[in-house]
Amino acid sequence: MKPVVTGAQQRPTAALFRPVGLAEFPAAVEKFLVDPAGAPVPVLVGGRADLERGVAAADGLYDAVRAPEPLDLGVVLGADELPEGVARLARPLARRWLDEADLGDGTGFRDRHPGTLLLVGRYERLALSPVRALLLASYRSGDRALTLLSGRDGVSVAWNVAKQYARPGASVEALGLFTDTDRPPRLPGVRVFDDRDFERADIQAEILGTRWRSVVFQGHGKDDSVNLGEFTLCGLNPAVPAVPGLLGPRCAYGLPCYKPEDKLVPLDRVEAVEVVLSACNSGPLADLALYDPKYQLLLNALDGPARTVVSAVSVHDSDRPENVAWMRAALTGADSVDTLNATLAGSHPYPAFMRFGMADDPGRTPAAPGPSDHRPDPLLLTVGRRLTALLASDLLPHHHALRPRLARLARKVDLWVARPTHLADQSADEIRSSLTADLQSLDHTIAEQVAGNPEDEVMNYPAHFGDRSFLDPRVDEVTCHCGRPAQEFTRRGLLPHVLDTTCAVCMRCGDITFRVPDAPALLAYAADEVAQGGVLEVRAALTAARSGPVRLGLFVPTYLRGDCAVEPATVKVKGTAGEPRDVSFRVRFAAGTAPQAYYFTVFAVQDLAVSTARRHFGVVPRRT
Repeated sequence: MKPVVTGAQQRPTAALFRPVGLAEFPAAVEKFLVDPAGAPVPVLVGGRADLERGVAAADGLYDAVRAPEPLDLGVVLGADELPEGVARLARPLARRWLDEADLGDGTGFRDRHPGTLLLVGRYERLALSPVRALLLASYRSGDRALTLLSGRDGVSVAWNVAKQYARPGASVEALGLFTDTDRPPRLPGVRVFDDRDFERADIQAEILGTRWRSVVFQGHGKDDSVNLGEFTLCGLNPAVPAVPGLLGPRCAYGLPCYKPEDKLVPLDRVEAVEVVLSACNSGPLADLALYDPKYQLLLNALDGPARTVVSAVSVHDSDRPENVAWMRAALTGADSVDTLNATLAGSHPYPAFMRFGMADDPGRTPAAPGPSDHRPDPLLLTVGRRLTALLASDLLPHHHALRPRLARLARKVDLWVARPTHLADQSADEIRSSLTADLQSLDHTIAEQVAGNPEDEVMNYPAHFGDRSFLDPRVDEVTCHCGRPAQEFTRRGLLPHVLDTTCAVCMRCGDITFRVPDAPALLAYAADEVAQGGVLEVRAALTAARSGPVRLGLFVPTYLRGDCAVEPATVKVKGTAGEPRDVSFRVRFAAGTAPQAYYFTVFAVQDLAVSTARRHFGVVPRRT
């Protein structure tokens, strides 16, 4: 890797950290804890030039010393492996300290010891057992439930404990998001770089030339690298020895890097208070790591000046919702780990991110949002199923006038149910407003089309879907609008694009009603007879599936249409979910209407679903 000169070199007048030797460290720790405000924080560097460089960079990021708000519980892992004084320096970071033996394999620990937990120990101690059980037990609990302080060796652990006492400088306020997998919106106050910027800007200079309050790196890679176009975030630390026998990336075997070496960004040189590694497996547990620790991103970040490092313990589905949620959280000071895990809670049942480092001030930090529910508006799903049925089945011929408009709405619905849209790009209210506007327009068109041509193919849905269904054995006893008992049953579609259909049958009136799931329910009431030249008063009893507009109409069979007029042909009413309301129609008959039995059909259209109710009546001779 070629050396890189950073652009952020200004240092405060008084250093916050004081490198000390191993023998001097315990006494320096005691002196510091007696009067934290009056002495620099002691750090071990162990002769490592990389840590010395990290200390120098940290002096430019932080300008005050203050102990953070302690967590409830603390456990030191492998205390005898840490330099003397490290555990003592960590003591103020938790209110109560437990023995490592209390952890066991992590199972049940949170039940026995509720509260926020701090683990301190070398990276090799952060193994599947006990950390996996602790992560899973703390998942969804929020409030920084699990925090870790670690490093590649005891000296690195000491450095990361020391950084927790440093407070960021007031001038360190830059927020950055570098993503190779998304083109997120650019929120005011956050510097956003995506793949378009990677081709026209010097991303290495942007990253290394800025002091960041918090910065996110999102892209594909392994636990040694994150790709940002031709630029690559690199985990290699040349100052530490390789471990014989462990797998390494190409450069471990003398081969050139798989990306341009002059565009590598050494992660330990990034001057940031918080580094967020939003790439899969960017911080695996020690016994699950792919590569030698010499090359790991997480450990390289911990060697640098960052006080907090957020890394992904495994794979995850971070996308625009996570990027937007992080930007909003960063602007308000909310916790990155709790925010990111909350937005991913609807995608997978495990925590994606771990936290290395303490919060600034938990008492004043805004709470992270609760776990996200990725299921969109139920109306969107209902409409999506109906669109699929109308477009994928042969109910509507290919030349049907509705098909182009239905196809356009289907494309919108497909976009709206995608996580990046309904969780980030558009609010639920915006989607709902746009959807209902489209539905009202289409419902109006369907109602007018049916009123003008009741034989339209859309009205054949009960037979078309019913022929491709099986009978649900459940049968409900209902009352026909003629007052006689009837049976209501459902046919279940055999294919994904075949809607269920519910039908009510009366032995006197026949199949009186049809509807699909979550569609309006209808019954039709009228006198049994009307005289030639008379008026049949019809009362349609409508129960809307959801609150909102419903279009209704009435039609008679073809052989009667020339002898009558329907008033109104269609009407729009406001329905209330689950509450019946009456809608009136009049059918005026010509004086010459042939006396005999007839029927009329009332229909209701809501959200692309058509419900029908058929009622028999008779025309009798006019009295003279």
